[in-house]
Formats: sequence, C-alpha cells, structure tokens
Amino acid sequence: MNSPDISDVVTEQPVVLIVDDVPDNVSLLHDAMEQAGYTVLVALDGASALQRAAQALPDVILLDARMPGMDGFEVARRLKADAETSHIPIIFMTSLTETEHIEAALAAGGVDYVTKPVKPREVIARMRVHLNAARAQRQARNALDAFGYASITVRVQDGKLMWQTPLARELLMRYFGTSAPETPEKVLLWVRQSVQRLGESGSTSFEPSRLVIDNADRRLSFRLHQQTGDGEAGGDAGGDWLIVMRESNDATIMESMSAQFGLTAREAEVLYWVVKGKINRDIGDILGTSPATVKKHLERIHAKMGVETRTSAAAMALNRIKQLHPQFEG
Repeated sequence: MNSPDISDVVTEQPVVLIVDDVPDNVSLLHDAMEQAGYTVLVALDGASALQRAAQALPDVILLDARMPGMDGFEVARRLKADAETSHIPIIFMTSLTETEHIEAALAAGGVDYVTKPVKPREVIARMRVHLNAARAQRQARNALDAFGYASITVRVQDGKLMWQTPLARELLMRYFGTSAPETPEKVLLWVRQSVQRLGESGSTSFEPSRLVIDNADRRLSFRLHQQTGDGEAGGDAGGDWLIVMRESNDATIMESMSAQFGLTAREAEVLYWVVKGKINRDIGDILGTSPATVKKHLERIHAKMGVETRTSAAAMALNRIKQLHPQFEG
C-alpha cells in the first residue's frame, strides 16, 4: 500500500483522504478505493490529517472518530474552522453508535458516518452521494465567478469567513485588504443585521437591503442569498450564510445606458451624470466641454428617449439602470 506523494496528486480522479490510526483498516479501504478509481491519500494521526488536507485539498475525507492524541472530532472542527478546507465533506468512521456520539460527529462538521467494521462498498456508495453534491455546489459557485458574481460563506455566530470563490478573494482584498477567515467588519455587521431583520420579518419573501461599497469609480454590492449551515431548518441566526457579490463601475453602467436607449458614448456619459444629479456646468467640467455642448447632447438624449425634460430622462434611466445594476446608487 503506497500513498502518492501530495506533490504528485494532479488528476481528474476524485482524491480521498483516509484518516485512521490502525494500518489494517487503512489498507482495506485504500485497496478498495484505488480499485474504484479514486486517488488515495493516507494519514495515521490527527496532525498528519490536518497537514495533508491543507496541502492536497482532497474531495472527501474518511475520518476515524477515535484516535489517540487528537481525535477525529477535533480534526473535523479544525478543518471546518479553516476557510481553505471547510468545504470538504467529512464522513466519520466510528464504532460508537450511541446517539450522542453520532450527534457529536455531525456537530463537529461531518456530513455522514459509517459504523465499524466498515464495508468498503457501503463507504464508496456514501462517498459518491456527497462527492456529487459537493461537485454540483462547486460548479454552481464557479459559474457565478465566470459571470462576474463572486460568492462567500460567512458563519454568523463567530463571524468567520468560511468559504470564498477565487473572484471573491480578489475583491475582498482589493476593497478591504482582508482575507479568509476574516470577514470585513462592515460586511459582518451588515450580515448580522440582515439576518436579524429576516428573522423578525417572519416572511420567506422578505429581502434584506443590499450592502454597497464604493471605491473610486467602482462599487461592490453584497446580497444575502441563502442559509446553508446549521440552523437552516430552524431558521436561527447561527448557521452559515451564502452571500453573492458583484462589482460594477461607471463604464459598465454607461455602456448599458448606451445600449438601452441607442445613445452615443458621449451622450451616455452626459445622461449618467444627469442621473447622478449634476447640473450642466458640472457635467461640462467633468467631461472637459462647455455647458452649451452638454445642453445640445441633452436635447438629442431627450429626443432618443422620447421625453421632454431632464427629470423625466433621469427617472427613466435610473429605473432601467437599477434593473440591470441593482447595486447602483443614484
């Protein structure tokens, strides 16, 4: 039984980390997993399990509950407390079948458990269920990134940032200079207030207000999406919450207005600043042109939009912008 070196694990096959202090137990599972097409890593104690999980980021972990030194419950708690490993499904292997031990395994972060002596075919069947669920969730979140929507998961109880997509990591560092497991203070305050209001409303249709952070000509919006962790069924505030983020900037909004109303790039710029409440003189200063030129642009904008006043144009544009860019603050 040879476990591959972590540096060599570059494969399309699912990677399984088996954690058990009894070599015979490991050998039985190792051979069955390899025969089933999995790449298998092994750890014989808690400290090695944490190290291997952090380095290899396996797709699933089979974790013995009772080990000398650091037991499986503590290993699971530490994995779930680390943003880099918190998403990995953990299946406990235990000979402890009392309800309190099963509850302890699930409370520590396990998604499932199998009883010893383990039956490899049963373990593989359980693994496939959780691997498919984790893969679907990961693909959905990566798809959000691809379309410019980043996502993070925040645990309300202690304020830890438990999970983030690559785009979310980049945006949080740019806007706040922070990284997981630290949740930016302003974001955490907004999450807790939103969750509280959601609970007080008693309505599943209630949508908390969004958080918008400005950074020069760019802005980052946060939307509370759904509860994903403990407390989901009961609706309390102690679970994990998935938050969707999106960045927009002045240029993308102007492009949207140009496309929506058939405006030239300069006309879209003028309309944008009208929406922002600027007068002709201010718009001229911003664009490096005269108030008279701004007025001429406005006349063409009114004609293309079918309105007669700048107030009507601004109202129509703001309504359309908020449909396309909900995070925009006029």
